[in-house]
Amino acid sequence: MRTPNKIIAKAAGIIALTALISRLLGFARDWFIYTRFGESYYTDAYNVAFSVPDFIYMLLIGGALSSAFIPVFSSYLATDREEDSWKMASVVLNYTMLALIVFICLAFMYAHPLLNLLAPKLPLYYHNLAVFLTRVMFVQCFFMALNGLALGVLNSYNHFTTPALGGIIYNLGIIVVGVAFMDKIGIVAFAYGVVVGAFLNFMVQLPALLRVGLKYYPSLDYNNEGFKQIAILTIPVLIGLSVSQFNLFISQYLASGLAPGSITALSIAQRIMQLPLGIFAMSIAMAVFPTLTAQAARGEHEDFKRTLSLGLRGIFFVTLPSTAGLLAIGEPTIRLMFEWKSFTPAHTLATAHALVYYSLGLFAYSALLVLNRVYYALKDTITPVSVAIATIVLNVTLSFLLVGPLSHLGLALAYSLAGIFNMLLLTFILRLRLGGIDGRKILSSLGLSLIISTLMYLVVKGTVNLLISILSFSTRIDELIAVVAAVLLGVLFYAGASLALGMEEAVMVKNMLARRFPDYWSRLT
Repeated sequence: MRTPNKIIAKAAGIIALTALISRLLGFARDWFIYTRFGESYYTDAYNVAFSVPDFIYMLLIGGALSSAFIPVFSSYLATDREEDSWKMASVVLNYTMLALIVFICLAFMYAHPLLNLLAPKLPLYYHNLAVFLTRVMFVQCFFMALNGLALGVLNSYNHFTTPALGGIIYNLGIIVVGVAFMDKIGIVAFAYGVVVGAFLNFMVQLPALLRVGLKYYPSLDYNNEGFKQIAILTIPVLIGLSVSQFNLFISQYLASGLAPGSITALSIAQRIMQLPLGIFAMSIAMAVFPTLTAQAARGEHEDFKRTLSLGLRGIFFVTLPSTAGLLAIGEPTIRLMFEWKSFTPAHTLATAHALVYYSLGLFAYSALLVLNRVYYALKDTITPVSVAIATIVLNVTLSFLLVGPLSHLGLALAYSLAGIFNMLLLTFILRLRLGGIDGRKILSSLGLSLIISTLMYLVVKGTVNLLISILSFSTRIDELIAVVAAVLLGVLFYAGASLALGMEEAVMVKNMLARRFPDYWSRLT
């Protein structure tokens, strides 16, 4: 019999592997865009336009539909009401599609004022370009809603592989269409690619849905019990999970009045920061969520707290060394990845400095992926929403205070400080509510991870500096060797130290890898 820990480890491994491939493809997409167009008003326009459907993507795929839908759908499955779960899912699907038709029509009509709100100081030509790109990319929202529901259903059945593969298909669609047509229609090609990628993402989910017994009912029964529960949950979940995106919109708004390319520098840095967040933190959060909802539905309070503790310890275990790594190799990595053609050394420095400040909040925003889902599993949406509103107010205040003296770096710092505040407040309230959350064990794990990560930073930074100073190939080859060698050494150092200290999280990750790659692991051991 598989224990919850084994289910979580296996699910996290599946999601992490596919997320890694998807994120690497995302960087390949960015490489084609930024080496072709640089950090300019063209890429600022694209990033402003992309931020809107990307916001919808974050809400629907990692957000409201899945986070409000999974607790209800999973509770039906946990109490042997599978037929009712499909009726409820059908009602949600039908109302979602109707709402999206209205939403997309309004978005087309009011794209100009929307862009004035998001980036009011873009020059007129680039503002109009951003409006056109936004209208094109809004079409993907329809498919993203379908993807969000599909993800919720499949994850409730503890099926994680196909939904995770969707991100790979999505980025492949953007790359293929964008690269094929960018010489003919410029950066607009990548907007069309976004739509194609979203469509293909949904199509790859259909076979898996059929295998779990997909049933559809053409019903608009607003009195459906499950639908009413989800309707009550959705709006607060939207607010709670969109804090980081609202904070990024604030940064984007203020950055539109700074030097050309400021929005792009922040966007690249933020996406690099989100690499470990999307690969590791999201994998852990999505893997523990069905288990948390099932335990909450069955009233298994002690098991619920143990799963929560495991999720947070796992988050800190993987994100603290990730932060150390980003701080150590951020600049040479950005130079290696993007400093080609139109992307200049000045762009590299602007992006690398922003990455430093964004990285400070990585552990907090990663922990929020679990903490928010803990509240949603408990069907408490008021608390995360209240904290989210306070966080947004804090971020706005800090952004206006810091943008003057620190320019775009102040916006990145404000974003990180707001995330840390959000995490601490949610954790404090949760501890009071549950009568403890295994805090001593969490803090012990956090402290050990922080100490080892600090030592790892010194190892990685020293390795990069040493190799770059002694290698005598071309500059790019020197940096490639230095970065790859430093990363490998850092991973080995962190893994070895954590295993030597007997950290439970290290053993969990080791077992996760052993189950995902048994043949390869047996050769290593």
